[in-house]
Amino acid sequence: MNDQQLLRYSRHILLDQIGIEGQQKITEAHALIIGAGGLGSPAAMYLASAGVGTITLVDNDSVDLTNLQRQIMHTTAAVGMAKVSSGKHTLEAINPEIRIIALQERAADARLEELVSQASIVLDCCDNFATRHAVNAACVKFGVPLVSGAAISFDGQISVFDSRDEESPCYACLFPPDQPFEEVLCSSMGVFSPLVGIIGSMQAAEALKVIMGIGRALSGRLLLLDALRMEWNSIGISKNMQCSVCGQAHPD
Repeated sequence: MNDQQLLRYSRHILLDQIGIEGQQKITEAHALIIGAGGLGSPAAMYLASAGVGTITLVDNDSVDLTNLQRQIMHTTAAVGMAKVSSGKHTLEAINPEIRIIALQERAADARLEELVSQASIVLDCCDNFATRHAVNAACVKFGVPLVSGAAISFDGQISVFDSRDEESPCYACLFPPDQPFEEVLCSSMGVFSPLVGIIGSMQAAEALKVIMGIGRALSGRLLLLDALRMEWNSIGISKNMQCSVCGQAHPD
């Protein structure tokens, strides 16, 4: 790292658990963020400020006035702009030394697999069940760790699924794809503004820990937040050996 980078990231480098070696791992990492909305905004902004070398933002939506109550990566001036373009502008203003790839598309199938295979870590910041399962399947296939977050109303959740560890469950172990699921959207239920900031920031924290290989990640644990009471609950998650995605039931 050059002198400017040493100065910019000095508060990380001062931490014994990180140091220059850990910061170097951050600057060499490639984070793929699926969704540039409520969760993706704080997650991307913290990863950019921390110096993640390449950040790929994937979202097919445009900034709407109703987004601004919680999607802090976007401003009033960005209304009507593609979220990934608005996000790229914000992230480059935070840290011009990193590379931001903005993709206005709904990545799926082979395209999603291509993007996941190129990433060091994936952050699922989307808002629909089908995309979550597709992202998880691609992460399992290519052995890329996944940080998954969700938030609706006053309720949030976050976990890490790291298929590099044979004992680690995947998202489908927790929520089987064939399990009946009622999709609930912010447009119909609403969402408490700071809730997505809390969960999205935690996604960034878990991603950085996984990139550096420090601390204890949330693999095998699901954290649930009731923000109305500000109460956390932790639930253990075990690998399902019959999981259709990562278990023995998964076809070779």
